[in-house]
This record gives sequence, C-alpha cells and structure tokens, in this order.
Amino acid sequence: MKIEIPQNVNTIIEKIRSAGFEAYAVGGCIRDSLMGIIPNDWDVCTSAMPEEVLNILNKKNIITAGMKHGTVTVKYDSKLYEITTFRTDGEYIDNRRPESVTFVRSLREDLARRDFTVNALAYNHEMGLCDFFGGVSDIKNKVIRCVGDPDKRFSEDGLRILRALRFASRLGFEIEGKTSASIHKNAHLLKNISAERIASELIGIIDGDYVEPVLLEYPDVISVFIPEIKDMIGHPQYNPHHIYDIWTHTVKVVANSPHGKALRLSALLHDISKPECFSLDETGTGHFHGHPEKGAEKAGHIMRRLKLDNKTIDSVCLLIKYHDRRPEANSKNVRRLISKIGVDNFGKLMQLKRADAMGQNPAFFEEKLEYTEKLEKLFAEQTANGEEFNLKTLDINGNDLIGLGITEGKEIGKILKYLLECVINGTVKNFKEELLKEAEIYINKGKS
Repeated sequence: MKIEIPQNVNTIIEKIRSAGFEAYAVGGCIRDSLMGIIPNDWDVCTSAMPEEVLNILNKKNIITAGMKHGTVTVKYDSKLYEITTFRTDGEYIDNRRPESVTFVRSLREDLARRDFTVNALAYNHEMGLCDFFGGVSDIKNKVIRCVGDPDKRFSEDGLRILRALRFASRLGFEIEGKTSASIHKNAHLLKNISAERIASELIGIIDGDYVEPVLLEYPDVISVFIPEIKDMIGHPQYNPHHIYDIWTHTVKVVANSPHGKALRLSALLHDISKPECFSLDETGTGHFHGHPEKGAEKAGHIMRRLKLDNKTIDSVCLLIKYHDRRPEANSKNVRRLISKIGVDNFGKLMQLKRADAMGQNPAFFEEKLEYTEKLEKLFAEQTANGEEFNLKTLDINGNDLIGLGITEGKEIGKILKYLLECVINGTVKNFKEELLKEAEIYINKGKS
C-alpha cells in the first residue's frame, strides 16, 4: 500500500534516515490519505533526538520552542512541519498534558501512547505502512477505538473525549462500544479543559456531516460545558408543529443547517430557552412565548463562557432572536428585517428557518418553505441595488441636518431614525433631496 507523501515531507524523512535514524509520516495525515482525503498537515516522527534533528537538517528556520516535549518545527516553502522524537508520556495530573516525556527509540512505544487506532499509523516509502493496533481495519470498518485502555487514554487527556466525537461527526465513524462507554463515564473530565479548547472541538463536532447521531448519543457530554441543554433532553413540546422533543428537534436543525460556525451554533442554541418558557394552554397545546428573545440572551452568556469571538456571538444572538418571527411577507417587512439584522445575516436567517422547519412536523414543511422562499425573493428585489436599510446607508447624515439648523446630537439622531423608518415604510425614497424635504417637514411639525 503506497501513500503519496509530499516532496518536502519526504525530503525531511530521507535526510533523517540517511543519518541512520528512523523517520515516518505519522498520525492523521496517514489516516486521511488511506481514506482518500488530502491531509491539511503532515507530521513526522523519528527515533532521532531533538538535538540530532537540528544537526541533521542544519536549517536556520527551525522553531525550537517545543524541544522540551520532543518537537521541532521546520519551515519549507512557507509551510510548517512538526518533527517529534519517539516518546512515552509521564504522569498526567491535569487530564490534559503529561508532567514529563521520555524519549525512546521505538516506533511501537510511540504509537502506543496515541489516542485512537486510526491515528496510530506511520509510513515511509522504505518500510511501508506501520500499523500495530488495527488502525487500518478500523478505518475500513469506520470505527473510532482507543489505543489500549479507553479509561487511561481519556484520563490522560480529557479533550480526547471531544476529539472522538469530532472524528465520528466528521468521518461518519461509529465509536466502538468500550470507547463509547468510557466517554460517558469520563465526560466529567472536560471540566478540567480550557474553554478555548472545548469551543474549538465543539465547533468541529457540530459542523460535521454526520453530526446527528453524535449529538443524539452524547448529550451528556455536551451538557458538561453547556449544562443549559439538560432540560431540553426528552422535553416534549405538545404542539402540532412538533413531533420531536426539544433536544431531538434541535439536533435535526443542526444536521439540516448548511455548514458554518455561526449558523450551526445558532441551530444548536436556537431553542435553548424553550424549557423555561414552556406552558400548556387549556387545550393541552404547548407554547414557548418569548423563547427567542430569552434564548438570544442565554446563548450570548454561553458563547462568552466558551470565549468565542464577538462577531460570532453577535451574529448568533441576532439569528436566534429573529428565528421564530413570521411577519407578513411583503417588501416593507423585509426592509425592516434587513435594517434589524443586516444583509449578511438575512441569508443565514433564511437558512436557519428552513432547517428549523425540517426538524418539525413534515405536514407543515411545504407551507413554511414557501413562506421562506417568498422572503428570499423579496430580499433579492430589495437589495438588487445594494441597499441595506440602516443609518449608515441613508443618503443623508448629521452634517446635512446641521445645515438645516439642527445642532443637538439627540435631535439629529431622532430625525435620522425617523427618516430611516420612512425609507423602510416606502413613504420616502432614499435620495438626499427627498430626505431633506421630509426632514424639513418633520422639523416644522415639531415647531408648530
């Protein structure tokens, strides 16, 4: 079985081997290559000690910051390649990193410390594929399995729990029984992992093509760092529009959403406040009044806790706030919605609405799809000339109002908002002359 190794990587391997040491491409790059996926990164492992690697490559552009743990990074043609000495890990006391590492000369010992069998693979053109733990078989059978004892692997590094879920969601692999049981058992270890690391893995999980079975099987894992979802799990909706409990509905919305961080996070959190807003009317029908507004606020707290960037947080909160609104499909309402959420978020909102409908009762899907398509058509018509319907795009500004004799800042802001409302309502076109005339009428009314 031959794997195509990039020329730069092969050059590194051959230089190290020519000096009398072992060297292999290792890990995810081999896994992806066997699956026909072009790897994003190529890593190399070697029996050479870090200092020996430095002497062999003799390059000035080597980054040595990771030498303590056996890793040097070399730059070839603007690309970075990590070269790590075979090693075994010392005791893990923080469920994340070993207190120490011991350099060894054995490839098998090095691969034995890795997380999953599909990642414990090494290759070079001379030795071929090295697979000591059944990784090739697990790739063929689409299985995620820990190398050795799952409890030990996860206690060493709790983040491996989310890595397993990410691989399953991305690759469509099933998590092997003992590994799965250990994930449920050790999910609490995620409390020791930094918010940034968790957020990165979470986004990878929810953005996978095979996210649905993962989220349905492991809500207990997600609830370790988003405990707000616990009340969603198994919560019936008692509503003719819904045939699933809140969590199952949420999972289906995530799975039906187009890829992208903001959109998938919006799908995951769009109904986060439904349990607290739940009520039953006299007919036994369930309602969730106010859940989009409360959900947007709660989602903001969750995302800030996970230390996500402000741009993503703002976009997700807007999408959640407006996801359940159904204004009459007309030009004025579309202009108003554009002014509230912006052009960029409008398209995402329509995608979220469509995915939301796909996670509900199929009997109502066609009507909801038709409604969304009407909004999208009106949106295209309204923005054909680049109009965005916000204060920044008004063809008039504060200086123009000062020219009319208005000097107070609050009054200028009030008039500009009024003029924007006129443009949205269609009573005034967004041309400077017309806006100035309307501003004069408004000002004179105020004086009378």
